[in-house]
Amino acid sequence: MTDWAWISLGLAALPAALGAHNLRRLPRLPAAAAPGLVSILIPARDEAANIAACLDAALASQGVAIEVVVMDDGSTDGTPEIVRRRAAADPRLRLLAAPPLPPGWTGKVHACARLAEAARGDWMLFLDADVRLAPEAAAAMAAHAARQGLAMASAVPRQVIGSLGEALTVPAINFLLLGYLPGGGRAETRQPGLAAACGQLLLCERGAYAAIGGHGAVRGVLHEGLALARRFRAAGHRTEVVDGAPLAECRMYRGFAECWAGFLKNAREGMATPLGLPVWTAMLGGAHLWPWALLPAWPAALALLLGLGLRIAVTRRAREPWWTVPLHPATMLVALAIQYWALIRWLAGRPAGWKGRAYPATKAA
Repeated sequence: MTDWAWISLGLAALPAALGAHNLRRLPRLPAAAAPGLVSILIPARDEAANIAACLDAALASQGVAIEVVVMDDGSTDGTPEIVRRRAAADPRLRLLAAPPLPPGWTGKVHACARLAEAARGDWMLFLDADVRLAPEAAAAMAAHAARQGLAMASAVPRQVIGSLGEALTVPAINFLLLGYLPGGGRAETRQPGLAAACGQLLLCERGAYAAIGGHGAVRGVLHEGLALARRFRAAGHRTEVVDGAPLAECRMYRGFAECWAGFLKNAREGMATPLGLPVWTAMLGGAHLWPWALLPAWPAALALLLGLGLRIAVTRRAREPWWTVPLHPATMLVALAIQYWALIRWLAGRPAGWKGRAYPATKAA
């Protein structure tokens, strides 16, 4: 029992130390003016509930010249009508219609590729329709990327969490990024395997994007941000994840069912692999779940305190709700359950799907 308690302490100490380092080094972007034009590019499929607020925030951008382009990807609700009305009143906004989805492409990736073709800017800021940009965000990201020589700058927006189901799933994004990825996606970690990105908020420099083949080079993936970041790095370009909480906010899902389905679609391109998932189970279970069974051994108690301390620090930096912190062990358990269910589905030959489309999930590029 004592040996296992010491092992759990070691498994908890590693992410605690790594997370403390990553939190200290996570770039905070000051407000800054940026030269050139930023194209804010929004793929939208059945986003009538989100698109108006997304456009209002994007069009309120300050400190840089912008254009906003929306690609309607076969919406069956009022999405195109909402965009069309706003475009009639603001020449900076354009509405385009995505052509039929070609074989081998996933829907969002195809829409983003077509958006990039239509963009006129020096920088392309890909934005999900449920993201609300802060007024200074586009300028700050473009200025930082230009100053640091980045081909890509990405960020996890502040996650708005409004239900128990969201609290059991969404906080895992920042916790795993900052606690378990060496470097936390910073530019000085040049290896493709240490790249990170969030497709909700993704800025690309136009020339580097074209040089790596853009979204067309990752056409079959669902986790396009990560795939692009790895491709940029493999080609010798610099990418970086920055502090997203001051830059934007997003309520990505509503309720447990949406969260489960949403995280499930990307799992096979992340943790849910036959070789990787047992390792993740040992790391996450050993640090955040097993110690509960090893109490009252003091190394197990210390392991739990280290894990909780890291969760508190990440929650504070990410500006997520404090009431989600006591749910941390359950969040880790649900994260692993999603990964195992994704792997089981893949082994059974069941495709991933989202918004009425089904795809054979692939390993991210």
